Amino acid sequence: MSVKGYESSYYTDSANHKNDYPTLRGEVSADVCVIGAGFTGLSAALHLAEKGYSVALLEAERVGWGASGRNGGQVCQGHNMSHEDMVGKVGREVADALWQMSIDSVDLVRDLIDKHDIKCDLKKGVLHVAVKPGPCDEMKKDIAYKQNVLGYDAIRYADKDEVQAMLGSERYFGGEYWTNAAHLHPLNYALGLAAAAEKAGVQIFENSRVSDYRAGRDAQVNTEHGCVKAKYILLACNGYLGKLEPRIAGKIMPINNFILATEPLDEALCRRINRDDVAVADSRFVINYFKLSGDNRLLWGGGENYTSKFPNDIRGFVRKYMLEFYPELKDVRIDYGWGGTLAITLNRMPYFNRLDDNLFVAQGYSGHGVALATLGGKLMADAVSGSAEKFDMFAKVPTPTFPGGTLLRWPGLVAGMLYYSMRDRFF
Repeated sequence: MSVKGYESSYYTDSANHKNDYPTLRGEVSADVCVIGAGFTGLSAALHLAEKGYSVALLEAERVGWGASGRNGGQVCQGHNMSHEDMVGKVGREVADALWQMSIDSVDLVRDLIDKHDIKCDLKKGVLHVAVKPGPCDEMKKDIAYKQNVLGYDAIRYADKDEVQAMLGSERYFGGEYWTNAAHLHPLNYALGLAAAAEKAGVQIFENSRVSDYRAGRDAQVNTEHGCVKAKYILLACNGYLGKLEPRIAGKIMPINNFILATEPLDEALCRRINRDDVAVADSRFVINYFKLSGDNRLLWGGGENYTSKFPNDIRGFVRKYMLEFYPELKDVRIDYGWGGTLAITLNRMPYFNRLDDNLFVAQGYSGHGVALATLGGKLMADAVSGSAEKFDMFAKVPTPTFPGGTLLRWPGLVAGMLYYSMRDRFF
């Protein structure tokens, strides 16, 4: 049975024990107020508490309610921007540090899972596959660059024969195999972080939507029934920022992505379509991605929309993408279909910034949220405690505002997405 207060999904129905946290009522004082209990906010709160800070964590819905509890669960190194492009924007030293931090982000997720004994179906391996021959040469060049220039060996090229043997489909032509990447049950990971944060002393408040706040001296965060007086405020809202902070709303674009979960599959079928139990993402601009759950369901993500509403039939909406690659699954029962809202930036790099002396933001992970959001929370905690060097390196990456800001970003994005969707189909 789904956990009360969450959107129905396979993740909620397979969630570990869920603590209920109170609604904020009255006045609370803390060193730091964190807004948003997704990966960013949970990581920030946990790391701050471990440093000795008192922390109040406010969540408008439930812990992990947003994209953190609904996503594909892939935990992979790297950034959406190429390292060469990053060098051109911020210089070699900072670009190299950002690359290393992407590696560290995956290690951080593993370390937190181990340290706090989080049960979240952690598995190893991520495979990025080409659905046409064209991207294969670029993949080979990118892998050679990582191996020879960056000295990173936990990635290799898988040729057509290997990829087709791994995935049981002739629709794939090659791939990047990230051998030290991982995948997991994202909601159980979020719930585990929350339990660890609470144990460390964090005051967690659910159903406590922030209406407004003021930073600077005498900082205060207000909800319908209470307020938090704090020395620092951390914004960890991502795709659910809304109108809370107009200065940064135009840096991100909320988009909706959708996932289905099949009935449990027999072992032979699981090994045929995903021999090595890796997480998979393809080369389309609007990507397909899939993995096997801990109980052998196929979790398949496919399709997006850019409105405030989800499709009426999410299962059918996603199923057509799955059957395009695996038509033999046409008789497999679809038990779940759900969606979530994430935030992308124009350059697909996370947006980190210090808006005021005591106001920090980390958002816009653009599909790399499990690892980089966990790291983003830790870096905000480090910045609060006076070690802002790594946070500031992310902040140096220029993040353009969407043309037209929040008013016109939607039609512009839709036009661009439709163009790339057509390219996915015909070129």
